[in-house]
Formats: sequence, C-alpha cells, structure tokens
Amino acid sequence: GFSLPLQRPADCGDARYFDISRLACGPCGAHQRQSAGGSSCVCQPGYRMVSSTGGSSIICEKCPENMSGVTQDGWNCITCPKGLTSEGKCKCLNNEILVERSRDGILLNKALCIHCNGSEQSFSASDAAGNRCVRCEQTVINVSKSCDCSSPNILVSRRMLVVLKLRKRKVYSEAVPYLQGITLTSAWFLKNLQSSASACWLYSNLTACQALGNMCVMNMNSLSSSSTDACGLFQYIYVNTARLGIVHSIAFWRRNLPWLYYGDQPGLASQVLEANNFPTIFSFKGTDKDVKLQFIAASFDAAGNFLKWQSLEGGILQLCPDTQMKLNAAYAFGTTYQQNCKISVSKILLDFANPIFYDLFLEYNGDNGQQYLWDVPVLNLNLQYSEMFVNQGSNMNNWLLTRRFFLVDALSGKENDLGKLPRVIRIASKITISIRLVSHTQRGRIYPPLITIAYTDVLVQNPETQSVMVSFSVNYEMNQSEAQVQTDITLGVLGGLAVLWSLLKTAGWKRRTGSSIIDLQTVLKFLLFYAGDLANVFFIITVGTGIYWLVFFKAQQFVSVLLPLPSQEEDFVTYVACAFSLKALQFLQLLVSQLTIDIFFIDWERPKGKVLKAVEGEGVVKSAAAPVSIWRTYFIANEWNEIQTMRKINPLFQVLAVLFFLEVVGFSNLALMDSSSSLTRSSESYIAPWSRILRFGVSAALWLAIAFLQIIFFSVFYERFVEDKISQFVDLCCMSNISVFLLSHSCFGYYIHGRSVHGHADTNMEEMNMNLKREA
Repeated sequence: GFSLPLQRPADCGDARYFDISRLACGPCGAHQRQSAGGSSCVCQPGYRMVSSTGGSSIICEKCPENMSGVTQDGWNCITCPKGLTSEGKCKCLNNEILVERSRDGILLNKALCIHCNGSEQSFSASDAAGNRCVRCEQTVINVSKSCDCSSPNILVSRRMLVVLKLRKRKVYSEAVPYLQGITLTSAWFLKNLQSSASACWLYSNLTACQALGNMCVMNMNSLSSSSTDACGLFQYIYVNTARLGIVHSIAFWRRNLPWLYYGDQPGLASQVLEANNFPTIFSFKGTDKDVKLQFIAASFDAAGNFLKWQSLEGGILQLCPDTQMKLNAAYAFGTTYQQNCKISVSKILLDFANPIFYDLFLEYNGDNGQQYLWDVPVLNLNLQYSEMFVNQGSNMNNWLLTRRFFLVDALSGKENDLGKLPRVIRIASKITISIRLVSHTQRGRIYPPLITIAYTDVLVQNPETQSVMVSFSVNYEMNQSEAQVQTDITLGVLGGLAVLWSLLKTAGWKRRTGSSIIDLQTVLKFLLFYAGDLANVFFIITVGTGIYWLVFFKAQQFVSVLLPLPSQEEDFVTYVACAFSLKALQFLQLLVSQLTIDIFFIDWERPKGKVLKAVEGEGVVKSAAAPVSIWRTYFIANEWNEIQTMRKINPLFQVLAVLFFLEVVGFSNLALMDSSSSLTRSSESYIAPWSRILRFGVSAALWLAIAFLQIIFFSVFYERFVEDKISQFVDLCCMSNISVFLLSHSCFGYYIHGRSVHGHADTNMEEMNMNLKREA
C-alpha cells in the first residue's frame, strides 16, 4: 500500500522545513531556520547565504561584527544605519527607502536610508516593496495634501532564475496538443519549460521540479520515449536521478520530484487498485458508526509553489456554483453523489485564471493516533499513451494511472501576451470518484479509491455566449458478477419449471377442446401460456432482487454490499421490461378468450295456465300457454355483468394507500442511493439520486403487502360478515329459477344450477315468503 503520514507546514517547527516534493518535514542545516512560507530554509539572523539550490540545500556563514546586517537578498553582509529587523536585515523609517547598492550595482559597505519627499510638488512615498519613491495615491493627496496615509514599508527578497541548458537535451517542445486537432506554442511553456527543466536537473530545485511536473500534467501526461516535451524531459530526469532515492518507500516517487505516474508497465493498474485494502472499517449503524471519507489534497500553483492542504468538503472539485451547502453528503460512505450543470466560459476564465494542481489523498487515523494519507490514483481519459498502451478500453490492465490533476487550464493556451485571452482552455468536464468494496468483505473494507477525469478543450471565441457542460459524481460500487450468476441460475431454474407448467396447462387445454393432435394452434397456445408463466418468473426475480438490495443495503451495520450502479442496472431494467411485455401478451390472450366464451341463461319457469289469443288473419281465438316474463333473465344478466369486474382488492384504495405510504409517510426515501434508512429528509440537505432497483423494490413490496392485507380482510371478514357477491349471485339464480351455463372450451365449461326447488319464481311476495320459510 502507498501510505504516508500526514504532515503540514505548521507541524515542522522552526528547525525544519516542509519538503513539497516529499510532502513531509525535513531538517534545516546549521545556522538555518524555516522560511516564512515554510517550504524552504533560510539563514538565521546575522548569517548570510554562501550557496543555495532551494529547500535545505543552502550554506550559511556568520557576518562580521562590524557588518552585522544581511542584505535583502540574503547573500551579503552590510552595516545597517538604523538597526535591524527581526530577520537580521536593515530597516528604515516610514517614507524611507533602503539603498544597498550603487547605481551600477556595486554593494555598499553601509546601507543608506533615503527619505522620500512627501511635501507639495513631490508628494512621494516609498512603494510597497520599499525600494523606490513613487507618487502617493491621488485620493490621499486630495484629502491631506501630503503622503501621511501611505502604507508601511514591506521588504521582500527577489530572485532571478538562470536559464541553463539541460544536458543531452538540446531541443525543447513548447507545443501543446489539443483534442480538436489544434497545436499551439504556449507562451508559458516558452518562458518556463527550459529554465524549470534545467534547474530541476542540475540543482534539484524543488519548485522548478514541481513546475516541470505541472507542465507535464498540462500536456495530459503524454508518455513517449522519443518525446522532448515537458513529460519527456520529466521522464529523462526521473530515470537519471535514481541515485537520489525514493520517498516514503514508494518506488514511483523519486526524491525531489513530484509523483506523477504509477509506472509505465502494463498490468500495474490492477496491482495498485486491488492488491491492498484501505485500512479503515466503515459501518452504517451502531456505536462504531463511521461513514466519512476524509479526502484531502495537496495544492500547487503553476510555478510549483506549495499552497496548502485542502479538504474536498470545501467544494474544490466542484465547478458548479452554489453547491457547498450540500457537499458533506458527497463524501459520506455509501451515498452516491451526482451533479451536472452548465457553466459559461466567461465565468471559468474569471474564477480560474490561474490553474491549481492537486495531489489527492484519503486521510485516516493509524493505530498510534497518528494521521496518515493513502494515495488516490487518477485515470485520465485524455492521457496520450505510449506505444505500450494502444487504447484505454475497459480492461484495467491497459490503464496508465497518474497522480496529479487540475480542473481548468487557461494558462498553457495563451500563445503570446499572457494578459490576453487564451486561444484554448482545457476543462475537467467530467470527474468521477469511484469507491469499490472488497469482494466478500463483512467488515466494510474498500479498495483504494479511483478518480476518473475527462477533459474538454474549448476554442475560445466568444466567452460570454460559450458554455461547457460539467459533471461531478461519487460512485460506490462492488463486484456484481456473483449476484449476476445467482440471478442467471434462478432464471434458468424457474424458467425450466415455467416450461413444465406451461406444458401441463397446454395438455389440459387440449383435453378441454377435445383435440388429440398437436397442430399449429397447439404450439401457439403453448407459447402464449409460456409467455404468461415466464412473465411471472421475471416478476418474481425482479421483486426478489429489489427487496434483497433494499433489506441488505439499508439494514446492514458493517458494510458488506453496495448498490449496483445505474450502468449495472441494465439487466434488471431488461427483466422488468420483459415481465411487462410478456404479461401484456398474456393479458391480450386472456381478453380474447373471455370475449369468445359462450354464456347461456336458462329459465326453468313454467307457464301458469293458459290464455286466449287471437290468431291474426284467421279471425279465430285459440288458447295458448301463458308467457313467462323475460325481466328475471334480464335482471340476472345485468347482475352477471356487474360482478364480472369484481376483485378481492379495491383498486382505488390500493393506489391511494401505496401513494400515502410512499409520499406522506416517506417510504420513497428508502429508494435513495445512500446508507440512511430514515423516512424523513431535510429539504436543505443533499438528496441522493434514485436507485431504480430500490424504487421497484419499495413500490412492489408496498403494493404486494397492501394487496395481501386486502385479500385477507376481504376473505376473512368482509365476505363472511358483510357480503359475498358470488354466493349472493348463486342464491339469486336459485330464487329467480334461472341457471347459468358458461362454455369456455369446446368440451369444457361452468354451470350454476339455479333451478328453484319451489317450481315457480314468478310469484307474489306472500307465496315467495312462504317458500323461503319452508326452505329454512
């Protein structure tokens, strides 16, 4: 594992400096102390520098008694007329400038403090650096007619970087290639590439080495043995400085150089990402609850200066505005975070004029209470591969992992004047942090996180109208191959049982139709039966899958499972679509079969006596049986029509109850892709995206539970104590003396024997009441 202790510049103390290459404290030499910035050593007061190559590589020498002061640049001793500062340098009064050299640059034996004339006509005061007299601000002159309000003198040291030739490297490439086929000569590279490479190679200057590494990152970490660009120069120095040793026992981190690559050999990516586990256990519940991912980044400016350690909770990786309020949840373990927005190019140029480079780590506490850092590798999708890496693909062994990255580069795209707009800017349009769970873990172990970045090159034409779509996401994933195998096995077993059940139903259908041969209609009927049974299989699998992830993800204490990512839900969505399509096909088959059923209403009522009836055309009167009323048959047919849609559940109550529990009670919050099992969420907090599997699981579980309760209530209580419409219909047929015959197949049907035992149903109330009493 690539682990190192966390040290900050403030932790080093006065006698040590913060080594920006090793991200650790290093000792200063004799008569030295930490500089004001903390990233180098300076001579103690009363000592001058004899030599310096940056960091702790300086030699100090004590000044003589008669020249106890040190010049502003720290290289010479000098006599100070008005005392010394706390740093052992000469000081002057307000509105005085310090002069240490003559006009031709010769060092004076005694420094001079020259007063700036602030009276009328001159109105001069010392500038912010305290090295020359300049005219005061006009607003101050207008108010006080003098320079009394001028700011105090500030003494700063200046240095000049000497350009030296890099050994064996006579040609430099300041060209920066972009994705749109544009290659331009960068003014920044033209000014700093050669000098940074020379200072890094010859003197191991820490800032120069960092600046060279930043220029390599600007070139998308292009890696080629024949290249003379920034990455080629960096690789040349890296290979030829093996004698300097490595940092923190990490073979890829050369001393005095930034850590940019995890080696260039195929197959290293899988070792880096899967060989070691992150030494922290994550739990969702209980007294040992720990769901916070402490991401921290070491930030550098383009010139190679270390800026500070920054926590990702401050929103440093989010280009979208107004997101800091909801960022805490983005780094809570198990909470998937997604953010997309469109940002204008003018705002990008305003907010990110100077690029900042980041080395990302994951912070954790060791057994001894010491804070440690675990590196976070970067997969740059725009990385220009060497001959060994033909394409990225999905195979982890083909990946070339890097370390340093940036969000916006509006510096290397400037061709000439650095004050003008860049011709091209490069933006991290898609950033994804992936946290992968260790396979078969029961204690919340994860692999090292991986940050994937895709950059977009924008040709700047009209910044006010141009915009870029950017996204930032945090994904938590696990190996789903075992779950997929189990699903496939279940589908195979239940699918085989569905075939057998469909064959049995087809055989029953053949007997009922009275047919004994297997023809095309039989095969078609079997397929229709199988479609319905297979739809049930898919439904059982999807419901089981949804409830499984709902229970085991939301209820776990120590993390052992993580939700499938949206890209891993495609099979589940396919199963749901198959279940719906096949069930719709079965519904159509059932509708057709119901439309073809023959229904007969048989009236057993006998005529009561005879009536005289005139025969038309013959002029005679004959006696005939009294007609039986048709209204009883109409009434039974109407009652039959009404009970056709009767169900054991109330559809309106079913829908309203499910919506009540989902939206009012808050069960829908269980479908969010986070570890919380709470039913209530604050409107101001971050709301994680929906999981399609959890949404289906929650909705299906609620629907089935409420439907099951309705069926129990209907069968046990309502039908027994209120009304049973089917039994009432049968009783009504008996009272009406009408039977119902339903022929669903050629040789199969259903019969309700409604013949009255009393012989007549078309009678008055008194006789009907007497018949019912006799029957009782």
